[in-house]
Amino acid sequence: MDDDERFLAAAQGYLTNGGVDVVGTATNQADALRQADSLQPDVVLVDIMLGDESGFVLALRLVESLPELDGRVMLISTHDEDDFADLIAESPAVGFIPKISLSVRTIHNLLA
Repeated sequence: MDDDERFLAAAQGYLTNGGVDVVGTATNQADALRQADSLQPDVVLVDIMLGDESGFVLALRLVESLPELDGRVMLISTHDEDDFADLIAESPAVGFIPKISLSVRTIHNLLA
């Protein structure tokens, strides 16, 4: 989930080439919630900054509506983790990945 369609396309290609099945992408909360419900993903990546919407709110809504995603929502951002450390810690997300470090390995490390 990211409001930048270019980043979504790049991340999808990169993760797919790394062996991850990307089952969906979304640019807003409503679409992300709808897709998560219908596609039942194993992991959801959520950008902290979603234009006018909050990735923290989306992470909470995802886990509330789909409890099986507890421990499987990951926050991503171009911003430094320290800028949002308290909000990340309070969120239901399993952790944070800087967009520059997004990889199959970093996803697996957070899940471990």
